[in-house]
Amino acid sequence: MSPHEQRTHFEEQGYLAVPDLLSAKTLEACQHEIERLHQLASELENSGDTRSGSFQREPFTENVDREDGLPVLRKVENTPAFSEAFRDLASTPGLTSVVQNLIGQDLLLFRSTLMLKPAYHGSAHGLHQDSAYWPMEPPTLVTVSIALNDATSDNGCIRVIPGSHKWGLQEWGHIARADGEEMTDRKDVDVSGQIDVPLKAGSAVCFHSLMVHGSGANKSPRPRNTALYAYFSPAVRYVPADGQPREKTFHVIAGLDGRTELTLKAE
Repeated sequence: MSPHEQRTHFEEQGYLAVPDLLSAKTLEACQHEIERLHQLASELENSGDTRSGSFQREPFTENVDREDGLPVLRKVENTPAFSEAFRDLASTPGLTSVVQNLIGQDLLLFRSTLMLKPAYHGSAHGLHQDSAYWPMEPPTLVTVSIALNDATSDNGCIRVIPGSHKWGLQEWGHIARADGEEMTDRKDVDVSGQIDVPLKAGSAVCFHSLMVHGSGANKSPRPRNTALYAYFSPAVRYVPADGQPREKTFHVIAGLDGRTELTLKAE
């Protein structure tokens, strides 16, 4: 697709698949880094370090470890704090140019996370909208989910409802879903239009922060590892809930006259 076609598709459907963003060399480095982070998670957990809170075990296998004794992880939040490789990945030129085409030249990073679906254990993620959990207005962020290995229907690739970013912000309930549980508790919304978005390793899907999405469980022998980044433009405001910090500093990915950080204050 041309940049214009990509933007049109994203605006109409709420998501955009982008092939071949990462090289084989980068993918190999990412897999090694994921193993290092599992080791770090174990060390932090065993030492009682509070930073272990950024490493979440699979919710339905909390007392289960891998064969090598390392934890079965569901995700790692705030990856720049633990990994230079995943910090730098957020500003990969091919990636940022796609996002800039969608929301403008000035980009800030809202979230940097590793989503992991370990073989046989990876739980389903119920249908939800990211903006329901994010204190940002208007809800026009873009999430980029990069497949670090092949993502298929069998190992729990992302699932979207095309056009659902136009439904407005709604409540969808809890995200972590047990094996066999429905993807949503709601009975008042037709979710039959959901589709899987399989990706080859190194490819990505961008989606609007109001896009209704989720993913199935991983019952296969192959893990599904994803680097997830959420970007926004300076036109988006920080609107914390009562009791939350009144200002927050975000990393600048591109533009803003070369600044590295921008602090947003609640109005």
